[in-house]
Amino acid sequence: MNQSNSSPSPIVAQLPNLLTLINLLCGCFAIVCIFNNQLYMVPYLVMVAAAVDFADGFVARALKVSSPLGVQLDSLADMVTFGVVPGMVIFELLRSIYGNTNTMPYTAPAFLLTLFSALRLAKFNIDTRQTNGFLGLPTPSSTMFVVSLVLILSNDKYGLSFYILQPATLYAITVILSFLLISEIPMFALKIKSTDWESNKVQVLFVVYSLALLATFGGLGVGLIVLSYILLSVVQWIVNKV
Repeated sequence: MNQSNSSPSPIVAQLPNLLTLINLLCGCFAIVCIFNNQLYMVPYLVMVAAAVDFADGFVARALKVSSPLGVQLDSLADMVTFGVVPGMVIFELLRSIYGNTNTMPYTAPAFLLTLFSALRLAKFNIDTRQTNGFLGLPTPSSTMFVVSLVLILSNDKYGLSFYILQPATLYAITVILSFLLISEIPMFALKIKSTDWESNKVQVLFVVYSLALLATFGGLGVGLIVLSYILLSVVQWIVNKV
């Protein structure tokens, strides 16, 4: 019997779901860190979650074990890590500005990001147009931008803390990201499905560019990567419409 054509064992077949659960666990730990005033830990937990979120789909395709259960589990995990966590981060940053007393009217808008992340994930699950790319900003990208603010504040080489810790800045970020999450703007996916250069050159070049930004700017580079991703997607969209 040709083993290369055989189905993976039941244990191996659950590997993508295990990775998805690691994503969820990282989200839970991130929430605990926020509650314990360890906001500086959140970006690293989110990065691990984003890595395994990318890996679970890759592994599922490689093993050919994609399933409706995996799809639903992925969205549930993403809702915690890339929905609840970014809202809580913005909430904590606003609370650091306003203090802890009677601030709910000023800090509650942070959770618009959580609400629109939920809408984004629900739309994605039922939208058959998003197989090779995305319509609207993916929740991991939105969350990476939010946690980049924490990285910048933790090691502010460029004097941006004053501008970040302004209510107007945080409200604007919340509103803009919320809009982008449910927009109809096409965003390219970083999935590499073949070895064909022509099909993957945008993804490969963007990864190289992203690594250069990280090496040059550190935490600020994370935010610049997300901004570049949005701008490149918008430019591609406009060019394709012309």
